[in-house]
Amino acid sequence: MTKERLKNLIDVAAGRIPADLLIKDCKIINVFSGEITEGNIAITDGMIAGIGDYEAREVVNGAGAYAAPGFIDSHIHVESSYLSPEELGRLLVPHGGTTIIADPHEIVNVCGLTGLQYMIDAAKNTKLDIRYMLPSCVPATVFEHSGAVIDAEKMREFIDSEDILGIGEFMDFPGVIAAADGDLDKLMLSKETGKPVDGHAPGVSGKALNAYAATRIVADHECASVEDMQNKIACGMYVMLRDGSACKDLERLVKGVTSQNARRCILCSDDRQPKTILHEGHLDNHLRMCVEAGIDAVEAIRMATINACECFGIKDRGAIAPGYRADIVLFDNLKDFRVQKVWIKGELCAEHGKYLPELKKHSIDTVKGSVHLADFSKEKLKLKLKSNKVNLIQVLPGGVVTKKATATVDLDSAGNFVRNPEVDIVKVSVAERHHALGNVANGLLAGYGIKQGAIAVSIAHDSHNIIAVGANDEDMAFAIKALEEQEGGIILVKDGQVIERMPMPIAGLMSDQSGEWVEEKLSAIHKLAHEELGVNDTVEPVMTLTFMSLAVIPEIKLTDMGLFDVTTFSFIPIEAE
Repeated sequence: MTKERLKNLIDVAAGRIPADLLIKDCKIINVFSGEITEGNIAITDGMIAGIGDYEAREVVNGAGAYAAPGFIDSHIHVESSYLSPEELGRLLVPHGGTTIIADPHEIVNVCGLTGLQYMIDAAKNTKLDIRYMLPSCVPATVFEHSGAVIDAEKMREFIDSEDILGIGEFMDFPGVIAAADGDLDKLMLSKETGKPVDGHAPGVSGKALNAYAATRIVADHECASVEDMQNKIACGMYVMLRDGSACKDLERLVKGVTSQNARRCILCSDDRQPKTILHEGHLDNHLRMCVEAGIDAVEAIRMATINACECFGIKDRGAIAPGYRADIVLFDNLKDFRVQKVWIKGELCAEHGKYLPELKKHSIDTVKGSVHLADFSKEKLKLKLKSNKVNLIQVLPGGVVTKKATATVDLDSAGNFVRNPEVDIVKVSVAERHHALGNVANGLLAGYGIKQGAIAVSIAHDSHNIIAVGANDEDMAFAIKALEEQEGGIILVKDGQVIERMPMPIAGLMSDQSGEWVEEKLSAIHKLAHEELGVNDTVEPVMTLTFMSLAVIPEIKLTDMGLFDVTTFSFIPIEAE
């Protein structure tokens, strides 16, 4: 802030000169005192000058609506929306979202720091303030091939940038706990710059949790239980209550929120697809869920605003008070949180569900053409086994956690896996798509339910190779090749024909189309996956598949290098003992 701007702010606050904007007749939620007071909000130069009676060049009547600070999503991946940053902003702002803390490790795993720069540049075209965390684990593990490897030295290129809020979720929790040298180098960047580090510590407890928390990693969004949540809060961490399109922990964890620990609780979505946003909302829906669970409305709003700021050291927003950024949401009541108007830096950006600014999009040329297969053929999908007793990935409905299971399968005379149509066990394959290495790993998947055709996607967390599942090798191979031709995205195949597709030219992860177009395509994909291909009704066919390669989420996953046991952090044979 310049001296001139500070003088203007003080002069308006003191009533010596008129404000730019006065929002009159509001019920103002004070996140500091917990009070709700009736009054007027004076705004100048994008900042709140004061609460009270002021003259202003423009006056807006709040008509008795509640006024809260703009909502802050404390952890989200833009890429998981399948939308560009500009398009995601268009959808979130009308729901009261004014700031998101985003970890772009999906695109950085594909395109390296070129992908990060694209995300930063694209974010400048939306009024939503996207605060980026510098990805810390690219790749998430050394047990798969990604498009880039970002070590501490490469992170130094961006860590001092004003576009970078801190360091993204530290998924290599075993490396942190073991004090691995490379992980220490990355953590030291936080010590040297004073920027926060986000966490990712599923199932970590006891002395291992002490070791993880001792680094002063600030938060975690992977709490499986209230006890897990309480342990992490006791170690000084913030806990994120997550409700996304795939991972839904808020309803379970909110039962552990008390008046004593609420200030260490924050809200996040992690992933939020267009269908969820368009039909359920964003943090406005999180707030509804909190209040329905018995949380005091003001406390819930703190979790969506000031708590996130305190966690990540954001000092200019999160409250309606003098000197704070004029990010303000008006809504009708403290139960439904139906958003009426949204101001960002004092500019009216959304009204009654409509995003008001002109939508401009940054060029995607630097992040196109990201699918590179080498010598791929149907032959690479053969799964030759030494035994018919196998280890397999068991899908668990409602999340991305899997179970390590065993089963007996059918083999042909050459020892190749043969699908039994009466048994819900199918082949799943991961093909490396970044450096044309030619890697293809095959495994077995139970509980997914596909009975015909194949599905292939270029979204496979976190290294984002191609992952395919199918009832036969012919359709799987056809789907993978078709995916390469359309530069990534989602493909559904039946009897050698594409029955639905969604191209994702932005790194093979995001569409360049509107949120409504993506929602329509995804709905068609889901419908056909269930009705034509036979995927189980209890399984979300796309999101579930994209997480079957994430080697940091228990219990068992498949990367382009083989079948991986997350509980032992080691590769295992498909054949069971």
